[in-house]
Amino acid sequence: MTTHAPVPLEDVDLTNLDAFVANEAWGMFDTLRTEDPLHWQEETIGDGNGFWSLTRYDDIEKANKDGVTFTSTKFVNLEEPPEEFQDLRRSILESDGPRHQALRKLLARDFSVAQLRRYEEFLRDLARVSINEALIREDIDFVDAVAADFPINVLARLLDVPDDMIPQLITWGNAIVGFSDPELTDVMVDSDEAQKYKHLPFRSPISLEVFEYGRELAKARRGGDGEDLVSKLVNRIPDDGVPLSDTDFDNYFLLLVVAGNETTRQAMTLSMKNFMENPDQMRYFIENPDKTQIMVEELIRRASPVYHFRRTATRDVEMHGKTIKEGDKVVLWYASGNHDPEKFVDPYRLDLTRFPNDHMTFGKGPHACLGANLARLEMRILFEELLPRIKTIEQTGEIVRVRSNFVNGVKRFPVRITAK
Repeated sequence: MTTHAPVPLEDVDLTNLDAFVANEAWGMFDTLRTEDPLHWQEETIGDGNGFWSLTRYDDIEKANKDGVTFTSTKFVNLEEPPEEFQDLRRSILESDGPRHQALRKLLARDFSVAQLRRYEEFLRDLARVSINEALIREDIDFVDAVAADFPINVLARLLDVPDDMIPQLITWGNAIVGFSDPELTDVMVDSDEAQKYKHLPFRSPISLEVFEYGRELAKARRGGDGEDLVSKLVNRIPDDGVPLSDTDFDNYFLLLVVAGNETTRQAMTLSMKNFMENPDQMRYFIENPDKTQIMVEELIRRASPVYHFRRTATRDVEMHGKTIKEGDKVVLWYASGNHDPEKFVDPYRLDLTRFPNDHMTFGKGPHACLGANLARLEMRILFEELLPRIKTIEQTGEIVRVRSNFVNGVKRFPVRITAK
């Protein structure tokens, strides 16, 4: 069984972002699953009050499905927004119950398998454009040239925004998701400067720019019959009969801009790295085109582009001989659950024949990722189009990772590709 360097329990620190940059989180997860499956973590940076960590698959799954005990309404990242700003910052992610379901259903059918099937050839054409441009250059940064280029182009089409907005969408997404990386954002989430932006998502002033652009699109499309996601948001009424407020729209639009690109990009980048480390699996993917849907699930599991989301306990809960108190933060480490050997045999091995593959990359229960089907389709199309065209591929420099314990991300991945 493949494992990572063990980390003594006393050295485990899931707030140590340098360990995540060095890709050392897996050793900490291994230790916690074995020795301390309900682990209390102090927060020494910022104004957080500490959190419990769940690292075993079964524990994460149970908490994910129990939204009554483990609520999302107190926010889903480690940051603790002040009470007076929570409604202003609340998105579909920070909603539970009937309102959450009504907000999901606004766009749920647009991300259904049946609906997305209509776009497959269109998406395949977009993928070919990205791949053609990348292969001409040979020496590329895989992140920028392929993994970012394809999904952001898909997002631009779904939002119906012009191509010249694509670089801006990427910059916005980088800054918001990279809220703890000084290379990606000018205002770090735990900085004194960020205190001025407690009323904004991720305490990021970038949110204001995204809001402004979204409002311009909404104004132009309200009352129309457009098929883009913005038109559908502004012209549909949720099932509960409560229209989207301006704040609801702002936060929904921002979520589409960020989630519609960042996580898929990371999954593609990490999957390419995994293919390069497992050339037999790359060959298997190419030689078995009838099995690609099954194989994509393993790529997504192994990549685990989001390390965690968190919940808040609504009552005291006994678990593993300890007591989670009402109001405590509880962090669900999806990446750890995806590598739990009690659930997945040899979990650090890329095995494209793995089936069934009940991973939790997209979450579980009522908050399962709305865009999961699109992510799967983009992953499948990209590698169906890219891998058969690669004669050789080699890494030409170090991978540079995002400084984050939230997104399992890569900023730079230099490679040289020789095309067939």
